[in-house]
Amino acid sequence: GLAFAHSDDIAAAAAKLNELRENWLNPADLVVREQEVVPGYPDRVLPKNARAAAELKKRTLTNLYNQRPDWLTNAHRALDEAVAAAYGWPTDLPDEEVLMRLLALNHQRSKAEA
Repeated sequence: GLAFAHSDDIAAAAAKLNELRENWLNPADLVVREQEVVPGYPDRVLPKNARAAAELKKRTLTNLYNQRPDWLTNAHRALDEAVAAAYGWPTDLPDEEVLMRLLALNHQRSKAEA
């Protein structure tokens, strides 16, 4: 099963990936953050001006992943490596092998719960 000792590593890698994507989607030089009026909701992210608004429209996750800059590839690799370590798997498994192993684990869990 999944080694829960690795959960902090996975959480850190996922948080870093999210932080990097958020910084690309809403860079500090293009946005202003205003406190949301509804308690518990995140701050509102607004363009600083019309030029910023036009630039932000181009900054979508689809465009980011189509561009696939090195920092994004590296952040995904770090997350993949943290997950592989938690399962005790090599980090260079092909996607098809990962899917087969996950399916096998799913079948094991289903049998154990039955």
